[in-house]
Order: sequence, then C-alpha cells, then structure tokens
Amino acid sequence: MKVRESGMPGEKQWESFFEPEYILKTIGLDSNSVNVAEFGCGYGTFTIPASKTVKGTVYAFDIEQEMINRVIERAHNENLNNIQTMLRDFVNQGSGLENESVDYVMLFNIIHAENPEELLKETYRILGPNGKLGIIHWNFDPGTPRGPPMNIRPKPEQCIEWAVKAGFNFENKHNLKPYHYGLVFSKIARFKTQDQEFLIKNRIK
Repeated sequence: MKVRESGMPGEKQWESFFEPEYILKTIGLDSNSVNVAEFGCGYGTFTIPASKTVKGTVYAFDIEQEMINRVIERAHNENLNNIQTMLRDFVNQGSGLENESVDYVMLFNIIHAENPEELLKETYRILGPNGKLGIIHWNFDPGTPRGPPMNIRPKPEQCIEWAVKAGFNFENKHNLKPYHYGLVFSKIARFKTQDQEFLIKNRIK
C-alpha cells in the first residue's frame, strides 16, 4: 500500500528542500553507525550521503519501483556498493530484517503513514542495543511548500508520544530550517528479572 498523500515532486525540487549531510549530522547519524534502515528512500536524497557515512549497509525501502530504480542508478553512478534496495510494503508487511540488525533507522517524511505506531514497533524490533531513531517531518504549518494535508500531518509532540509508547527514549528536537523538524530517540532495552520488567535506557556515549 502506498503511503497516503506521498506524491513526490520532481527530484530537483524535492532535493532543494534539504541539506542532507547537515541533517544527518544534526540528528546523529555518523561513522559510528554500521547498518542503517531507511523507510521510504524516495530518490535517495538521504540514502546516498548515509551510505558514504556508515561503516556497513544502508537498507533502502520503498513501495515504488521508480524510486528503487533511481536509488540503484545513483548508487551505481557514485560506485557505492553498500546500499541494499528493498521494494516492499514496509508499512503493512514490516521490513523483513532480523531482530536488532541495524544501528539507526531513518523515518524521514514518512510518519504520516496509515499505521505510524506499527511502523515504530517495527523500528524498535530491528534496532540493536544503543540503536537510534531519527524522525524528520514537515513543520506543522500550512505555509510549507510541500507536505501532507494538515489533518494527517503530525506535530512533533504527537511523534514523541507515539515513539515513547513504542518503547523509545526521547533525546532531542532540532529545528531543520526552513521547513522541517527533527527528532532523535534512543532504544530502551527491556530485561525481565524475577518476573518484573525493568526499562534500562541505552545511550551512545
């Protein structure tokens, strides 16, 4: 199922809205990360710079073959061999990745999907100990040049509520001018001891 209201403008216009390297650095994706999952890779706006940053593999998911083809083309043009594209309905079918198999998950302009809480549960499942989640989305402002309708566009507070409910610890919020906000979360590991469940926060120091 295609993410609701996910129509993309042309690639040139889309990429004019972002400074990918700056955004990735700001929300904590760096060379300490090994494997990364990106739900909704689009044209590869963030996929390509992420692949140049991490030590391992970028798993780039999208529901549209056209977007997958574009990421493959860009990776080939830049001789990048650590991007694994995945044509998959990840909103309804999950990622298919193993438990705790990635260090960072990128949910960029995708959290307005039909089942955001399920997507966050899947994110939690595939993140390893000390894993990080980065969310960016259009500001809750009808004046932005793109973005989903306001009735399905989440406020930062709503994203935080969903993520905390899924088990994440909220770390910080960033103003990604001019049109976006960014949120960073860390995974909380659950341990059962003497039939009691304790929540222990793991942070990347």
